[in-house]
Amino acid sequence: MRGRTWLGAALILGAQLRALWLAAAVEVHTAKEVVAVNGTNQRLKCTFSSSSPVSQQLSVSWNFHPFGSSSLVFYYLKEPYKPPSGRFKERVTWDGNIERNDVSIIIWNLQPSDNGTFTCQVTNWPDVYGTIGEVRLRVVQKVSFSEIHFLAVAIGSASVLMIIVVTAVIICRQRRRKARDKRLEVADTER
Repeated sequence: MRGRTWLGAALILGAQLRALWLAAAVEVHTAKEVVAVNGTNQRLKCTFSSSSPVSQQLSVSWNFHPFGSSSLVFYYLKEPYKPPSGRFKERVTWDGNIERNDVSIIIWNLQPSDNGTFTCQVTNWPDVYGTIGEVRLRVVQKVSFSEIHFLAVAIGSASVLMIIVVTAVIICRQRRRKARDKRLEVADTER
């Protein structure tokens, strides 16, 4: 009987420790997917929340996963560190604000080879575990029109057309009124 009580207490303690660990974890937030045009710059937004205040040991790692492999894109520990080599050397800059829990970066001059998944991982001692933010970047040749863009263009075009029609009607009425007034004036002078 005591063995079962001890086992039950150990299970409860384990569950409490897991709940404490989850409560003390860093939560990282990113967009699921970002679409950008080839040759442009793109901000990859990453924010975090932590149960602890921001510490001097806060670190941020951005990694790139192009279908199977992984490479470091950017690192932050007390200050931003640009990559010394690799595909993102001279193409990535820090755009975060630690006081606002923002650890975003900007990637310059996007190329089709930049298609893939970027991960953002934050550790904030003592919160060293937590979620990893993942954002899938799709680099396209040109922007495609969505239904909302199409609707905006259609409404804008219809509005312009209505303004042209109303203006034409007003001009025609004014000309008719002037012609009628002129005829009446000529008729009055002939009497």
